[in-house]
Amino acid sequence: MGRRKAPEVNAGSMADIAFLLLIFFLVTTTIETDSGINRKLPPMDDEKVEPPKIKERNIFQVLVRDDGEILVNEEQMDIADLREAAKKFLDNGGGKGSLACEYCQGPRDPKSSDNPKKAVISLQNNRKTKYKSYITVQNELVAAYNELRNREAKRLFGREYTQMVKDFDNPDYPGNIDKLEEEIKLIKKLFPQKLSEAEPK
Repeated sequence: MGRRKAPEVNAGSMADIAFLLLIFFLVTTTIETDSGINRKLPPMDDEKVEPPKIKERNIFQVLVRDDGEILVNEEQMDIADLREAAKKFLDNGGGKGSLACEYCQGPRDPKSSDNPKKAVISLQNNRKTKYKSYITVQNELVAAYNELRNREAKRLFGREYTQMVKDFDNPDYPGNIDKLEEEIKLIKKLFPQKLSEAEPK
């Protein structure tokens, strides 16, 4: 009596099943994208661009040392006071004539910034500065811009700038998206984010 042959498994449709599974996972999987830090990079080396001339009073110099100490215009400052100091600088409105700022609510100190459009925050660190310290300082400076933008957005449009940006990023926003975009651009124009990151020491 001969041996009985084992039944063969029909593997012809396995490729189809694998292909369908692959399509299923490609369609249902969401890929997280890290937006990173939004910064304008300097031009390439082959592009010779003359740096703009900025008056010293229009520069707010922040140095983060390797021990975490913060120096603002060469004077020591606590991280808790940095945001308010940056807001005071940006909102100073010390300019006269064409440099005057009508919406600024600062002390109008002639030794500080002329207006928010001329004001530049220069952020620098030492080579051994801890990443956490640097990002904490950067967050405080960005928060200063956002708080001033929120104030102006509330004054002009009755709601905060940060909420306007969230609404603009929301694909289900029920309002007029073009109008919202114009409003956001106007607020950004009033307080442009000029945060310069200088080369580490």
